[in-house]
Amino acid sequence: MTPVNGTQPVLEDLNVIVAGQGGDGSLTVVTLLAELMRDYGFNVYTERDVLSRIRGGHTAATVRAFSGDRYCIGSNIDLLVALDDEAIEKNTRHLDGNSIVIFDESGGKLTNGSLPKGIKLYSAPFNRIAMRTMRRELYRNSIAFGVVSRLIGLEDEALKKIFKKRFARLGTTVLDYNLEALDLGFGIADEFGLTNGAGLYKIKKKKAANKLLITGNESVALGFIVAGGRFYAGYPITPSSEILESLQKWLPMFGGVARQTEDELSGINMAMGAALTGARVMVGTSGPGFSLMQEGIGHAGSAEIPIVIVDCQRAGPSTGMPTKPEQSDINLMIFGGHGDFPRIVLAPGHPEDCFYLAAEATNLAFKYQCPVYISMDQGLSQNIATVDPFDLEKIEVDEGYQLDAEDLKKLDVYKRYAHTENDISPFAKPGTPGGFSLVTGNEHDEWGLVSTDPDNRVQMMKKRMNKIEHAKEHLPEARHFGNGDEKIGFIGIGMTYGVILEAMEQLEAYGVDTQFLQLRTIWPVLDEVNEFINRCDKVYVVEYNAVGQLAHLLMHQGADSGKIIKIIKYDGIPFRPREIYNRVMEENKSNNAGKKKTKKKRANSK
Repeated sequence: MTPVNGTQPVLEDLNVIVAGQGGDGSLTVVTLLAELMRDYGFNVYTERDVLSRIRGGHTAATVRAFSGDRYCIGSNIDLLVALDDEAIEKNTRHLDGNSIVIFDESGGKLTNGSLPKGIKLYSAPFNRIAMRTMRRELYRNSIAFGVVSRLIGLEDEALKKIFKKRFARLGTTVLDYNLEALDLGFGIADEFGLTNGAGLYKIKKKKAANKLLITGNESVALGFIVAGGRFYAGYPITPSSEILESLQKWLPMFGGVARQTEDELSGINMAMGAALTGARVMVGTSGPGFSLMQEGIGHAGSAEIPIVIVDCQRAGPSTGMPTKPEQSDINLMIFGGHGDFPRIVLAPGHPEDCFYLAAEATNLAFKYQCPVYISMDQGLSQNIATVDPFDLEKIEVDEGYQLDAEDLKKLDVYKRYAHTENDISPFAKPGTPGGFSLVTGNEHDEWGLVSTDPDNRVQMMKKRMNKIEHAKEHLPEARHFGNGDEKIGFIGIGMTYGVILEAMEQLEAYGVDTQFLQLRTIWPVLDEVNEFINRCDKVYVVEYNAVGQLAHLLMHQGADSGKIIKIIKYDGIPFRPREIYNRVMEENKSNNAGKKKTKKKRANSK
């Protein structure tokens, strides 16, 4: 925030949490605020903290609005909207002396010491007012939203406009009640001295950029469609369900089908059947569902069936914490399944990346005739962010080694699994004249006939596995941030992207220069990774799991283990930039102190 004429500070970076019980409407308030701030010309990023239940239990939603690029929530919260006492208890740790709290005191006023010193508190019985006026406590979030908007300097008319857009589809009664609740909120704000245009802050409205508000799941769905994807199968499972929901809405417009299956076993097998007809296919799942798919994925690898698998990772094992972020399926994606078969694993870092890598994954699966994974995580899957409109001209559909009837006429004989120079065999859709072939889960020869011949087995295994070596030069390269000569490096994937970049800014402000390699292909491990690590004295691998799966993978593939330092988190709470900053500063301070002690000890020994 920047002071303006010594009065209202201008908002340039705002972090807001709305917290209460599940079903209170916290997510709705944050989504509306995100849309408003986007319309005011800000970039936006949201985050959710919910339980896997319909109602009840602590729920929090956070929105960040800012100038520039941010893909994480900041280290401190500027405004907490607490709809109950539990919201105060769980979120006070995010506040500092400059924070503001709006509290629903329907259950009683806050006791002394509930909040850190210096915090501005605005409280009113929002729930009681909603029950007295509209007979439903749900409308208290709209009342509170009126206070929030006045406080941060939003225009009343802008709120009414966004309410009409949001609630009109629910009917006149719902819309009228929400508008009435909003007016009640404005009235309470007037009592606080927060009149229209005279809040605590001022928003400098900019020309609204043409930005999409989108989740990673929605971006994956769109990328798949643009790359020619026409069949999707999936069973609803958090946090992947939005891919299915999006494609059920969008795919039929392009002649495609999105099918909700009875379980993940049928999903993977149905997708393979569609792929054998020449369709571009994708399945999406998470955690337990991904485990169920392993046999089917192995079949696709052996039979060289092109398929894209999206794994939206959540906290495991077993049911784990379905709504919390984790990156603990890395080993399963890379080493999962019985036997050896080729696979490619891509890892987007933000919703824009999700679109382009989903399109790339669809092409790669078709080109190399193997399973291609898209490694997601709960935050990347479900958090909303502003992105530039996708450039469809960047997407080219790679048809791979697919033969039609005319191509088949030119061959002396068609062998579905023929050995070729690049180990990619020709493929003709079933029903193409001259394109008869056999598909089996058994080991097979070039014709597809079952074979246990030792020489054939070795040749077929080499053929399948060598495809990945041929693919390396065509796989998505990492993005590099920094000059390249900094001695401290970061490596991360998925939702670590934004938090690492912001931690780097904080470190730079204190004279610590760093560089960052955002991996976009995690299997096979590309040469760029070891080249990056070799340039650094130490590399922090930031990830969400208990053992450091990504760090161990890099060491397994030849990285200098003496340089790698793991920064891990697996409590279900996303990293904040300050956590990364503190870890690096503590590590360097400890190392410097150690050097000083060593020098002193040597001097005494002399």
